[in-house]
Amino acid sequence: MFAPDASVRPGYAALGRRVQQIGPEDLHVRAESLSRSYVDQGVTFDLGGVERPFPLDLVPRLIEPDVWAPVERGVAQRVRALEAFLDAVYGEGRLFRDGVMPRHVVLSSPHFHRVVHGLEPVGGVRVHVAGIDLVRDNAGTFRVLEDNVRVPSGVSYVMTNRRAMATALPEVFADHRIRPVARYPRQLLAALRATAPAGVADPTVVVLTPGVYNSAYFEHALLARLMGVELVEGRDLVCRGGRVLMRTTNGLEPVHVIYRRVDDEFLDPVHFRADSLLGVAGIVNAMRVGNVTVANALGNGVADDKLVYTYVPDLIRYYLAEDPVLPNVDTWRMEEPAHREEVLDRLDELVLKPVDGSGGKGIVIGPRASRAELDELRAKVLADPRGWIAQPVVQLSTHPTFIDGALRPRHVDLRPFAVNDGREVWVLPGGLTRVALPEGELIVNSSQGGGSKDTWVLSRSALPGATARLVQEPPTGRLDLRQMEQQQQQSGGAPYGDVVGGAPC
Repeated sequence: MFAPDASVRPGYAALGRRVQQIGPEDLHVRAESLSRSYVDQGVTFDLGGVERPFPLDLVPRLIEPDVWAPVERGVAQRVRALEAFLDAVYGEGRLFRDGVMPRHVVLSSPHFHRVVHGLEPVGGVRVHVAGIDLVRDNAGTFRVLEDNVRVPSGVSYVMTNRRAMATALPEVFADHRIRPVARYPRQLLAALRATAPAGVADPTVVVLTPGVYNSAYFEHALLARLMGVELVEGRDLVCRGGRVLMRTTNGLEPVHVIYRRVDDEFLDPVHFRADSLLGVAGIVNAMRVGNVTVANALGNGVADDKLVYTYVPDLIRYYLAEDPVLPNVDTWRMEEPAHREEVLDRLDELVLKPVDGSGGKGIVIGPRASRAELDELRAKVLADPRGWIAQPVVQLSTHPTFIDGALRPRHVDLRPFAVNDGREVWVLPGGLTRVALPEGELIVNSSQGGGSKDTWVLSRSALPGATARLVQEPPTGRLDLRQMEQQQQQSGGAPYGDVVGGAPC
């Protein structure tokens, strides 16, 4: 919002004027009203088993068209490369023979599933939905922090934030022409239908949720409602004769496309966790014979592995013959001796991340760590070099945030969402801006006290004072089955992403 000389950037001029006109007292009243509305609507997230309202800051983030254009191209480019990569991982694997990536990087990933090797996804798409986490460095360059192509969460907050802000700051909307986000459910449904099994003219689509105790249940229910499809749990489905059927009041009805929000390990107790209460026995066999599409495809988690992330620029060059539009954050691979030796000498300067971490868990920010913590980290790295990467401490960009009655700078990241129907990768204009609310904090995860901002991608026709365009847009012990189910729901459905922090975190 502000340039280095403290002047308001041109794109924020109208917003700056409105904020001054409204004044801090009125802003405070509106912020309180906004928070209460989220509590009333149940826009919450799970933190340590307790449902809390998801904080939405009153000051939106604005992205000008020329800044957004490369982000849009770069996200789509990355999704196309990851789609080709996953096809090779579970197919002929030529990239390994061509030396693009060592085969052991994939084989050693806990999210590589041999059971789906050779399984061609129905509809030909593996990455239907992607969430690519970005940070903006000191030079203003957006860099990719990580990829999420398993079951990326957070898009529900993009849509609810937009509706809430249209009510909270209507006069600010009147000053801007904002690209809408309400198209997302329609775009997602079209992509799911486009990848239905061959010969099905009017496919039945469902959203499969772990259940009401999952931290992202609000999102599952919202997407099902906005797409106009059934929200189901594993108990609502059954496999018969290689087909997936849904229990209804009229009897069993066929299901052709499943937008699943259940982790791989819980999806089919025949092939994965035998104790799963969330999945559907036989669903992998139904996929194998081509009778059902599961989105995103099983085994995609190997692309979310942070060690695989370090190779994505090479994958883009290899598969697309293009240079990456969005650079990675510089990263050291701890499994490579030269990288490991350098990093171990600089542990107090760098950020160390577990390659399989999520929600900001396990991240160690060297400059903030004690000597004992660094010694413990050194031992962990030496014991399992494959399990760690290192990155420099990127000073994430900050954005004015309404804190205690005043605007204060807080670190932010951005998660754009992409939808792939097999012909086109469509990127939602905006995405979820996460904001680290504690002063100086670099980890933006909601589980670490983070909140969100409505993200406005401005139209090229944006003009101050233009007509408003409101957007409407495995168990142990003696747990009983109910307890087991609650436990699995809380852990078995893709958490709200891996977060950040950029390096840091």
